[in-house]
Amino acid sequence: MVALFSIERYSPLPVDEVWRRLTRWERHAAHVPLTRISVTTPPPTRVGTVFVARTGLGPVGFDDPMEIVRWDPPSPGVVGHCRLEKRGTVVVGWAEIEVSARDTGSWLVWREDLRVRRLPRLFDGTTVLSGRLLFGRAITGLLAER
Repeated sequence: MVALFSIERYSPLPVDEVWRRLTRWERHAAHVPLTRISVTTPPPTRVGTVFVARTGLGPVGFDDPMEIVRWDPPSPGVVGHCRLEKRGTVVVGWAEIEVSARDTGSWLVWREDLRVRRLPRLFDGTTVLSGRLLFGRAITGLLAER
């Protein structure tokens, strides 16, 4: 059960600002319905940082714990790269965020391998479509924030 997808976007914002907006983990919840996010390790974000996305309504829901396994913020001439691994009982897989300079702004690539345990491969296409819509909406919202 694998659903791999990629989202690519140009932003007129500078690289360091795009990176900052995409890696404020708690802010992702403002753009993902029925979800709240808590970072469970002390700042700053680095390899080993853990955060949990709790999706649900009231007592019915699930936790999506994630751990940063690569953390290379962008610097002049260097692409920023973050990789996190999803280690939940419902959702597993990984996500990668890359941010690089492009023209007068930034280019971002969000790749995700999203797996829902016990969901037959028959639903991989639906998972990919849902993931693109959900994370595309989150990226748009995060980039629009101040």
